Amino acid sequence: MEKTAENLNGFDMDFQGFPRRLPDDCVEYTMYVLDQTMNDTEIRERLRNVQSAANTFIRELLKDFIWQREGFAQELVREDGLSYLRGRTNYGDSVQDEWLVVYILRELSKRFQDIWVKVVDTDGEFLLIEAANSIPRWLHPEIADNRVWIHSGQLLIIPMVGAIDQPGGSSIPNRALTLREARTCIKEARSQLLHFPTIDAEAFYRLRNYPEQINGSLHHAVVHLPRNLAYILHESAAYISPAVEAFYLRDPIALRPLQAQTQKDLVFPPKDLVTMVVKFTKVGFAQVKSQRFSMPAAWASVVSTKDSEKSRAQTEIGMKITSGFEMLMSDPQNQDHKVVREMKLILENIDVGDDQLPSDAEISRWGMVEDDEAWLDVNFEDFENELSGTRQRAPGPGFGDKFAQEDLQKMVARFKDFLDDDEAGSEGAEYLDDMDNDNDEDEGHVSEDSSSEEEDGVVGFDEDKFATMMREMMGMHPDTEDDQSNAGGGARAGIAGDVRAYGTDPSTKGEELEILRLSQAMEAELKAAGALQLDSVAHGSGLNGVKTKIKGGIETATEEEDSRDEDDNDRDLNIDFNLAKNLLESFKSQFGAAGPGSSIMGMRLPRDEDSKTTHDHPYGNLR
Repeated sequence: MEKTAENLNGFDMDFQGFPRRLPDDCVEYTMYVLDQTMNDTEIRERLRNVQSAANTFIRELLKDFIWQREGFAQELVREDGLSYLRGRTNYGDSVQDEWLVVYILRELSKRFQDIWVKVVDTDGEFLLIEAANSIPRWLHPEIADNRVWIHSGQLLIIPMVGAIDQPGGSSIPNRALTLREARTCIKEARSQLLHFPTIDAEAFYRLRNYPEQINGSLHHAVVHLPRNLAYILHESAAYISPAVEAFYLRDPIALRPLQAQTQKDLVFPPKDLVTMVVKFTKVGFAQVKSQRFSMPAAWASVVSTKDSEKSRAQTEIGMKITSGFEMLMSDPQNQDHKVVREMKLILENIDVGDDQLPSDAEISRWGMVEDDEAWLDVNFEDFENELSGTRQRAPGPGFGDKFAQEDLQKMVARFKDFLDDDEAGSEGAEYLDDMDNDNDEDEGHVSEDSSSEEEDGVVGFDEDKFATMMREMMGMHPDTEDDQSNAGGGARAGIAGDVRAYGTDPSTKGEELEILRLSQAMEAELKAAGALQLDSVAHGSGLNGVKTKIKGGIETATEEEDSRDEDDNDRDLNIDFNLAKNLLESFKSQFGAAGPGSSIMGMRLPRDEDSKTTHDHPYGNLR
């Protein structure tokens, strides 16, 4: 046990813990009061005031708002000897809910000048991702953790410099900071934090239309619902979100309550239907509208073919919503959820007579505001024009809503900026350090000469040098006199001389001589198999015939040419022949199916019916 403890202690010395990752579709936020003049009691009191003001602000701002999954929430916690506010919101498929959280946090930082806000999601510092085109080159993802904070409505960045000292004299490390290091830096070197207006504009670009855009993410639709469900939704419109999710994420087990043969077995039987306006999030309405759903047996008699198309559509939406509530209330896993308990309490009050269901006259006074569904329709021609930047503004709403169009235009503009960036590579922007710049300067004269040679003529290919390089990469020594005579090059003669000198050196050990002998034997075997020959030396009359046709009348494939240019042309043709032969072999091995050969060429050839291997293939009879 003591030995195990020692091993664990050694492990802990270098191990800083596994990276912490948020669940998908979640945003986490924390608020600190980083004031060295305040003790912990004063900090907690200040945080309670911030928490109370935040709740009041949210009630006023989001009076009629519906969250897709979870709302803004925060709790006062104490950790590492420090008190702070912490919260997490699961925004589901509605990214606008995440940006609403950012808007709330930013507004709170403006109202309370002494709080520091940190917000991250599953992708990490997503505000930096939004401002990727404006951030400094040194701020790459590997060191960005805990360096980005919101204070007084601005985005502040902890710099990567040695001038900011921590207690003990050590400087801020040039790596991802721990949370403790970041807080210490803010407390002791606040004046050295960086603020870039361009980064602010990019990072908070999606907040440009807030708070007006908040209600723009909602949709009102007229539907036909059971009267008791209409009363529940009138009591709290937010109940619609968990019901939509239950409907959208349904499985065969969740559908069992809808298979009831009689209406009395249902919590919301399709009887006594009323017409009312239901408020959705736009994401939720799109999820309900787009889903194909077989009508439950209990609803079969409700829908009449005599109804108008609009009425049938309203009934269909109401049927889907009611089914979602039915599945939500019947699922045993949801019995402890706050929403389910509240709805059951309302239904119990109705059953015992404490609450009365609304009459038709009362429902009519609730209002009948209905939103246009044109934002669901996407004109793909307009969409392509937006992507290409050639859209001509014509009368009409276009595709989606105006905020979606503006976000798309911004996305396309950023993508074009990336394409126009000469220093951008396949993995994003290239960050060159001082060492890379020095290397570039030292090698400048070499690159100029090589580039001028490549621009003046066609790139050549030296088979002998390539074969020599391959031998060296495989740890083999170049061959002796035989290779020298076959190669016919001065470079090969020099290499052969080195080998002879290596073999006759009196100081060479026996083990080295044995390695040399084995290397030469391996090279001879590879050469016999043709592995070290790039030009295609035909074996067999059929290949000779093909090669003779390719060269346009050359009688013998091994004939010596008088001109160097003719030799180069023959070699190019040989290489082209090898390429064509290998591609055809790749096609043949695919047996007419998809494979690397067809993927590279972008085409698909039929099966080789004459090949015996085709019929031996287990899928050879498939067409």
